[in-house]
Amino acid sequence: MDIRIGIANSPREIAIESTDSPADVEKVIADALDGSKTYFTLKDNKGKVYLIPTAGLAYVEVGSVERGRVGFVN
Repeated sequence: MDIRIGIANSPREIAIESTDSPADVEKVIADALDGSKTYFTLKDNKGKVYLIPTAGLAYVEVGSVERGRVGFVN
């Protein structure tokens, strides 16, 4: 599934491909925004961990499950 995160005052967005379900991602973000956490973490399908600040969070777009790709694969 694709996750795109916009950070305030930044022209670029963070794009993550994750194996987590949309409900799991939504819960992690909602818990961080409801509590007093200054950041939340997400892990992509290659094992990289992203620390995203809650203060600069502009938007989060959670996409559907990844479909088959065409072309070269890394």
